[in-house]
Amino acid sequence: MKHAPIRWLGACLLSTAATLPATAAPSHLDSIAQRGTLRVCTTGDYLPYSLLRADGGYEGIDITLAQSLAASLEVPVTWVPTRWATLLPDLVADRCDIAVGGISVSLPRQRHAWFSAVLDVDGKIPLVRCADQARYRDIAQINRAEVRVIEPRGGTNEAFARRELPQARLTLSDDNTAIFRELREGRADVMITDASEARFQQRRVPGLCAVNPQQPLQYSEKAFLLPRDDMAWKAYVDQWLHLSKASGEYRKAQAPWLGDVAD
Repeated sequence: MKHAPIRWLGACLLSTAATLPATAAPSHLDSIAQRGTLRVCTTGDYLPYSLLRADGGYEGIDITLAQSLAASLEVPVTWVPTRWATLLPDLVADRCDIAVGGISVSLPRQRHAWFSAVLDVDGKIPLVRCADQARYRDIAQINRAEVRVIEPRGGTNEAFARRELPQARLTLSDDNTAIFRELREGRADVMITDASEARFQQRRVPGLCAVNPQQPLQYSEKAFLLPRDDMAWKAYVDQWLHLSKASGEYRKAQAPWLGDVAD
């Protein structure tokens, strides 16, 4: 019987050890420093945020911001090409430390990843041929069997169209940049997209018009996509973003694409 307390103590220690959390994985903040590069996933097909140029380089608002974030960490950027349908899986599979490029905040994404602090408020609106602005102003006018809606595959635009426009004829494109040609040349009628992209393409593509950009069909927000459960990395990104906005660097990154005031 005199050995019972020892056995009891051993059992308690084992039980306590079993309830302790496993050693936490290193933060991406540390991994980036050890690796010496910031891995950034981006689709490269969504102006004004991210565009893959013919020369293999990237440009856009979020590209400039990602380079600024890397500079704050004193490392270069390694770009990781992705598509909207594989953006979240690539991040979850640890192919990148952060995903950028006009990413909309959504609850389905939130289940598997974290978002940075909000970059800007946006909203879904129709982008159409200017001659058709009066025909496609609201859900009721667009959600009809004869209306041809076109969206990039795998993003929140597709999700919106499937949820809100089930009667429309939906076409999905693997090339977001080709959608605007399809609209302009009459092979599609409506693209539902964020007001920021619609306003940008309105200035860029003659004949296309953003419909009611001040009255979006759905509220949305833009943010960077981050690995889930890495609080140290999220805190760093959020603090960098806060300082970028306070210093004017954030607005400076927007100015070449949206003007001095992104309205």
